Amino acid sequence: MDFALSAEQRQIRDMVSEFVDEEVVPVADEIDHEDEFPQDLVDEMADLGLMGMPFPEEYGGAGLDYHSYAIGLEEISRGSGGLGTIVAAHISLAGNMLYEFGDESQKEEYLTPLAEGRDIGAFALSEAGAGSDVPAMETTAEKDGDEYVIDGGKLWISNGSVADTVTVFAKTDPEAGNKGISSFIVRPEEDDGFIVENTEEKLGDKGCPTAELRFDDLRIPEDRLLGAEGDGFVHALKTLNGGRITIAARGVGIARAAFENARDYANEREQFGQPIGEFQSIKHKLADMDTKIQAAKMLMHKAADKKIRGENYIKDAAQAKLYASEVSREVANEGIQIHGGYGYTKDFPAERFYRDAKLNEIYEGTSEVLRNTIGDQLLEE
Repeated sequence: MDFALSAEQRQIRDMVSEFVDEEVVPVADEIDHEDEFPQDLVDEMADLGLMGMPFPEEYGGAGLDYHSYAIGLEEISRGSGGLGTIVAAHISLAGNMLYEFGDESQKEEYLTPLAEGRDIGAFALSEAGAGSDVPAMETTAEKDGDEYVIDGGKLWISNGSVADTVTVFAKTDPEAGNKGISSFIVRPEEDDGFIVENTEEKLGDKGCPTAELRFDDLRIPEDRLLGAEGDGFVHALKTLNGGRITIAARGVGIARAAFENARDYANEREQFGQPIGEFQSIKHKLADMDTKIQAAKMLMHKAADKKIRGENYIKDAAQAKLYASEVSREVANEGIQIHGGYGYTKDFPAERFYRDAKLNEIYEGTSEVLRNTIGDQLLEE
């Protein structure tokens, strides 16, 4: 077992870290305040190859392994939680759906512009009454000649209002339960009937638009079906499983930002004639914060390693996402505590880290659902 990064992985880490420090960190507060999609930063990331990190070069990607992708996303999230979600939803969800389940022509036509960063991707699964309970979805797709007609709506769709390609899940056989769900490629600018109802006002994760979508007699050609009819539920589970590794990376990145900010503040802030970092209570907080971050990183890379090896990583991804999500919130909370009253104001970024961290425990599998997943896997071992 080798814990050292390869030369390529160090190069990726250093390159993304430099980009984040120079381009993202200086505008992170502005992104949080304005809550506008940061197109300029996305364009810069596309130029650096960051919008298609794990995809093969033949499809416009960077051809990086999943460790490198997680490292890159960790650094991006360290700069901005919202930017981290933009990239994770684009790559791990929308892009990965096309890479894993699209045929060759679909990959060439739709995956390549996503991997190159010319297009933005979104993944439309959740509905008002169907979050964790996927089979409860009400969106339908009915075959009509050589087309499918999609009707219904989706909620909580990251990148939903800015996406060029959306992978949409709908019931092609409403009586077949999870075996009646199929997945499709939708192009909002080309397909009449794709409607953005609104975008959510959120606690954190600013800069990444979270949209409510409606499909009103939306017609798409039959060659936009991914895989076969009835494969959609399996597509969703496999995609979310891989995505949990990258949400763990987002959690680690936000936790690192909160920790580093708190550590620097502890070295600068003086009380009773000395930096507050000299007090044992603050040292212990910092020690616990960093220890939890290192443990979360280990779980993240363990899951990534199993994915690379083609082994079953369902439990590992769930554990990585669960632990890193809770650690990010715990570390951000301690960061506020170390800042004292200043941590509760918007004059310091400590409160932003806390707001961004909380989302990790909710999307792509709530902590409660993940504990069920882990428990099921343990009972099957």
